[in-house]
Amino acid sequence: MTHCIVVPFKLTEMEVPVLDLEGNKVDMIKLPKFFSLPIRKDLIRRAFHSAHTARLQPKGRDPLAGKRRCGESWGAGYGLARVPRLDNGRAVLAPNVRGGRVAHPPRVEKRIHEEINKKERIRAILSALAATANIEFVRARGHIFQVDIVPVVVVDEIENVSKTSEAKEVLKALGVWSDVERAHEKIRIRAGKGKMRGRRYVEPKSVLIVISRISNAIKAFRNFPGVDIVTPDLLSILHLAPGGVPGRLTIFDVSAIEALRRKYEVITP
Repeated sequence: MTHCIVVPFKLTEMEVPVLDLEGNKVDMIKLPKFFSLPIRKDLIRRAFHSAHTARLQPKGRDPLAGKRRCGESWGAGYGLARVPRLDNGRAVLAPNVRGGRVAHPPRVEKRIHEEINKKERIRAILSALAATANIEFVRARGHIFQVDIVPVVVVDEIENVSKTSEAKEVLKALGVWSDVERAHEKIRIRAGKGKMRGRRYVEPKSVLIVISRISNAIKAFRNFPGVDIVTPDLLSILHLAPGGVPGRLTIFDVSAIEALRRKYEVITP
């Protein structure tokens, strides 16, 4: 399906080098026009919030929690608060007593998903893709790299990398391994009770790799700290702008660029 977005100015096709797995320049490629779109931080934040809240599980309580008692108020004249009580005098049911109900419990009916229009979501993804081609935005996110032009575009042979040791050498040759090391050094224990609930560690995001098809390269790259590897069909704002902040350090292969070109078509007046 082709998405059409009208923009009120003329877009240009940026030209970037294509690198081989040793980091040598072998060709030049023109990026799709949407890589030169203006970067809309407001749309990116809104789209990220929508995608993030869509993954949350509704939380609620048992409707009868704290209400499985048959107490009733004794009325006045006993020198006791007029809350529901059992025959032995124990207070029940009321929110302010031990074992009573919660005053305002979480409800599954609560709307926690921030919805967004389809065209807004697509425009946000295109804007986030444009931010990956802006070196100032990439540096502002805190990424560390040794390349002069972003995004990094490599040959399709990166999809044939099947070993983690080979993947490490590829990232070193492309000049982005230092960002993986940065993510590794900044892994830390989470503050708060989340550390007891299966979310003990916080791991920063580092390199995003976009390949055209599912291959063994996914297993080779995915275990590096902060590295995400995804195909164009599954690429979302969660990958391109973690935390709603655009400018992620991204590696595309040539076929992935062409797949994105076919998927997102920008029509200018």
